[in-house]
Amino acid sequence: MRRLILAAACAFSLLATVSRAQDTPLADVAVGYSLLEITHGYTLTLMGGSASAAVNLNRWLGAVADFGGYDVTSGSLAGLTGETYMFGPRFSYSKVDRVVPFAQLLFGGGHASSAQSGFTGATNTFAIGAGGGADFGLDKSGRFAMRPQVEYIGFRGSGNTIGVIRFSAGIVFRIGKKG
Repeated sequence: MRRLILAAACAFSLLATVSRAQDTPLADVAVGYSLLEITHGYTLTLMGGSASAAVNLNRWLGAVADFGGYDVTSGSLAGLTGETYMFGPRFSYSKVDRVVPFAQLLFGGGHASSAQSGFTGATNTFAIGAGGGADFGLDKSGRFAMRPQVEYIGFRGSGNTIGVIRFSAGIVFRIGKKG
Protein backbone atom coordinates (compact mmCIF):
# COMPACT_ATOMS: atom_id res chain seq x y z
CA MET A 1 0.00 0.00 0.00
CA ARG A 2 2.86 2.36 0.84
CA ARG A 3 4.39 1.77 -2.60
CA LEU A 4 1.07 2.51 -4.29
CA ILE A 5 0.72 5.81 -2.44
CA LEU A 6 4.33 6.72 -3.24
CA ALA A 7 3.82 5.84 -6.93
CA ALA A 8 0.59 7.89 -7.07
CA ALA A 9 2.32 10.88 -5.43
CA CYS A 10 5.19 10.68 -7.95
CA ALA A 11 2.75 10.41 -10.86
CA PHE A 12 0.73 13.42 -9.71
CA SER A 13 3.95 15.42 -9.20
CA LEU A 14 5.09 14.64 -12.75
CA LEU A 15 1.67 15.42 -14.22
CA ALA A 16 1.59 18.72 -12.34
CA THR A 17 4.91 19.81 -13.88
CA VAL A 18 3.77 18.84 -17.38
CA SER A 19 0.40 20.57 -17.13
CA ARG A 20 1.72 23.51 -15.08
CA ALA A 21 1.92 26.22 -17.68
CA GLN A 22 0.00 25.43 -20.79
CA ASP A 23 -0.45 29.13 -21.57
CA THR A 24 0.61 30.19 -25.03
CA PRO A 25 2.54 33.46 -25.25
CA LEU A 26 0.82 36.24 -27.15
CA ALA A 27 4.01 36.90 -29.14
CA ASP A 28 7.73 36.22 -29.15
CA VAL A 29 10.85 37.96 -30.38
CA ALA A 30 14.06 36.05 -31.16
CA VAL A 31 17.58 37.14 -32.05
CA GLY A 32 20.54 34.94 -32.80
CA TYR A 33 23.54 33.84 -34.79
CA SER A 34 22.94 32.32 -38.23
CA LEU A 35 25.11 30.44 -40.66
CA LEU A 36 24.15 29.93 -44.33
CA GLU A 37 25.74 26.99 -46.14
CA ILE A 38 25.50 27.20 -49.93
CA THR A 39 26.30 23.96 -51.77
CA HIS A 40 25.59 24.69 -55.41
CA GLY A 41 28.54 23.16 -57.27
CA TYR A 42 30.80 24.74 -54.66
CA THR A 43 30.60 25.30 -50.92
CA LEU A 44 30.25 28.82 -49.55
CA THR A 45 29.58 29.75 -45.93
CA LEU A 46 28.05 33.06 -44.92
CA MET A 47 27.84 34.06 -41.26
CA GLY A 48 25.64 36.64 -39.62
CA GLY A 49 22.55 37.12 -37.56
CA SER A 50 18.82 36.80 -37.77
CA ALA A 51 15.82 38.16 -35.92
CA SER A 52 12.20 37.11 -35.94
CA ALA A 53 8.93 38.24 -34.41
CA ALA A 54 5.86 36.05 -34.18
CA VAL A 55 2.27 36.61 -33.10
CA ASN A 56 0.46 33.49 -31.92
CA LEU A 57 -3.06 33.33 -33.30
CA ASN A 58 -3.89 30.29 -31.16
CA ARG A 59 -2.05 27.42 -29.42
CA TRP A 60 -0.65 25.91 -32.60
CA LEU A 61 -0.68 28.63 -35.29
CA GLY A 62 1.32 31.82 -35.47
CA ALA A 63 2.37 34.43 -38.02
CA VAL A 64 6.11 35.10 -38.21
CA ALA A 65 8.36 37.71 -39.80
CA ASP A 66 12.03 36.72 -40.18
CA PHE A 67 14.96 38.95 -41.17
CA GLY A 68 18.63 38.04 -41.57
CA GLY A 69 21.93 39.55 -42.60
CA TYR A 70 25.02 37.56 -43.59
CA ASP A 71 28.47 38.10 -45.08
CA VAL A 72 31.66 36.40 -46.23
CA THR A 73 34.69 37.84 -44.47
CA SER A 74 37.53 35.82 -45.99
CA GLY A 75 38.51 34.04 -49.17
CA SER A 76 38.02 34.98 -52.79
CA LEU A 77 34.40 36.09 -52.20
CA ALA A 78 35.13 38.41 -49.26
CA GLY A 79 32.80 41.37 -49.45
CA LEU A 80 29.76 39.28 -50.46
CA THR A 81 26.78 40.18 -48.28
CA GLY A 82 23.24 38.89 -48.22
CA GLU A 83 19.96 39.72 -46.55
CA THR A 84 16.73 37.74 -46.22
CA TYR A 85 13.23 38.97 -45.41
CA MET A 86 10.52 36.32 -45.19
CA PHE A 87 7.04 35.98 -43.73
CA GLY A 88 4.64 33.08 -43.15
CA PRO A 89 2.91 30.66 -40.81
CA ARG A 90 4.51 28.84 -37.87
CA PHE A 91 3.00 25.64 -36.50
CA SER A 92 3.85 24.91 -32.85
CA TYR A 93 3.23 21.96 -30.57
CA SER A 94 2.93 23.59 -27.16
CA LYS A 95 1.77 20.81 -24.88
CA VAL A 96 4.75 21.22 -22.55
CA ASP A 97 5.92 24.69 -21.55
CA ARG A 98 9.64 23.91 -21.33
CA VAL A 99 9.99 22.48 -24.86
CA VAL A 100 7.98 23.82 -27.79
CA PRO A 101 8.90 22.31 -31.19
CA PHE A 102 7.77 24.18 -34.29
CA ALA A 103 7.79 24.07 -38.08
CA GLN A 104 7.44 27.07 -40.38
CA LEU A 105 6.99 27.87 -44.04
CA LEU A 106 8.26 31.29 -45.09
CA PHE A 107 7.99 33.33 -48.30
CA GLY A 108 9.76 36.55 -49.17
CA GLY A 109 12.95 37.73 -50.74
CA GLY A 110 16.69 37.78 -50.62
CA HIS A 111 19.21 40.37 -51.59
CA ALA A 112 22.90 39.78 -52.31
CA SER A 113 25.59 42.28 -53.16
CA SER A 114 29.30 42.11 -53.80
CA ALA A 115 31.98 44.76 -53.84
CA GLN A 116 35.08 43.46 -55.62
CA SER A 117 37.73 45.45 -57.49
CA GLY A 118 35.73 48.65 -57.14
CA PHE A 119 32.68 47.13 -58.90
CA THR A 120 29.44 46.72 -56.98
CA GLY A 121 26.83 44.24 -58.15
CA ALA A 122 23.48 43.49 -56.51
CA THR A 123 20.83 40.83 -57.02
CA ASN A 124 17.27 40.51 -55.68
CA THR A 125 15.59 37.10 -55.63
CA PHE A 126 12.44 35.34 -54.48
CA ALA A 127 13.05 33.23 -51.36
CA ILE A 128 11.11 30.37 -49.81
CA GLY A 129 12.09 28.72 -46.55
CA ALA A 130 10.93 25.58 -44.79
CA GLY A 131 12.23 24.17 -41.55
CA GLY A 132 11.83 24.10 -37.86
CA GLY A 133 13.33 24.01 -34.45
CA ALA A 134 12.39 24.06 -30.79
CA ASP A 135 12.21 26.56 -27.96
CA PHE A 136 13.79 25.27 -24.74
CA GLY A 137 12.59 27.22 -21.69
CA LEU A 138 15.39 28.82 -19.66
CA ASP A 139 13.49 30.17 -16.65
CA LYS A 140 10.50 29.26 -14.51
CA SER A 141 8.46 32.27 -15.63
CA GLY A 142 8.58 31.01 -19.23
CA ARG A 143 9.70 34.39 -20.61
CA PHE A 144 13.07 33.30 -21.99
CA ALA A 145 13.99 30.33 -24.17
CA MET A 146 16.89 29.08 -26.25
CA ARG A 147 16.07 28.35 -29.91
CA PRO A 148 18.09 26.13 -32.25
CA GLN A 149 16.64 25.79 -35.75
CA VAL A 150 17.49 24.45 -39.20
CA GLU A 151 15.89 25.52 -42.47
CA TYR A 152 16.16 25.00 -46.18
CA ILE A 153 15.98 28.28 -48.08
CA GLY A 154 15.61 28.32 -51.85
CA PHE A 155 16.58 31.48 -53.71
CA ARG A 156 14.99 31.80 -57.16
CA GLY A 157 16.32 34.35 -59.63
CA SER A 158 17.28 34.52 -63.30
CA GLY A 159 15.68 31.12 -63.95
CA ASN A 160 17.88 29.32 -61.39
CA THR A 161 17.21 28.07 -57.88
CA ILE A 162 20.02 27.93 -55.36
CA GLY A 163 19.40 25.87 -52.23
CA VAL A 164 20.83 26.98 -48.92
CA ILE A 165 20.80 25.43 -45.47
CA ARG A 166 20.48 27.90 -42.59
CA PHE A 167 21.55 26.94 -39.08
CA SER A 168 20.51 29.36 -36.32
CA ALA A 169 20.80 29.52 -32.55
CA GLY A 170 19.48 32.32 -30.40
CA ILE A 171 17.48 33.63 -27.48
CA VAL A 172 13.70 34.05 -27.44
CA PHE A 173 11.77 36.58 -25.37
CA ARG A 174 8.11 35.65 -24.91
CA ILE A 175 5.58 38.45 -24.51
CA GLY A 176 2.25 38.19 -22.69
CA LYS A 177 -0.06 35.20 -22.35
CA LYS A 178 -2.83 34.05 -24.64
CA GLY A 179 -5.39 32.32 -22.42
